Amino acid sequence: MKIKSTQFVKGITGDDEILHDGVPEIAFIGRSNVGKSSVINSLLNARELARTGKKQGKTREINFFLVNEKYYFVDLPGYGFAQGGLDDREKIRDMIIQYFSRTENNIHTVAVIIDAKVGLTNFDRDMIEILYDNEHRVVLIVNKTDKLNQKELSTQLRSIESECLGIEILPYSAVINKGAGFVLENLIA
Repeated sequence: MKIKSTQFVKGITGDDEILHDGVPEIAFIGRSNVGKSSVINSLLNARELARTGKKQGKTREINFFLVNEKYYFVDLPGYGFAQGGLDDREKIRDMIIQYFSRTENNIHTVAVIIDAKVGLTNFDRDMIEILYDNEHRVVLIVNKTDKLNQKELSTQLRSIESECLGIEILPYSAVINKGAGFVLENLIA
């Protein structure tokens, strides 16, 4: 898929008409500080479309970006951390679960983003289970592959694949855009 146009449409925190407009949604979810917004910006060749920051937990809404006037790329808040404490974490968790459990959403693919160095965490496993329970198509983007040498990456990918049978594993580096075309094609497949 060649990126011809991108634009931020809106951020939401609950029900909204955008969820009912029929545009296919490609949702991005992952632990806080895994690089979700950086992955979106990198894939879309748009430096500052999705907000990134040095502090984790920057995304507090579900942000919709219209891509090629055909798809929404949806940047969800990260799980596992939120500034402000337990109440904020619960609100974000509820917002994420509500988004994925709505039957009227037009979710085409959910990309769970994990850190290549860290591998799967219990938070990631829980999220994948929630997505399967709601019958979503899931792909796993293994980000930050540039941080590992070839042997380390190969070992980590084998470990992830052995635990995630049946899930498409997409190695990627948002820093150097390595694998962008392959990832984009798999997201819209």
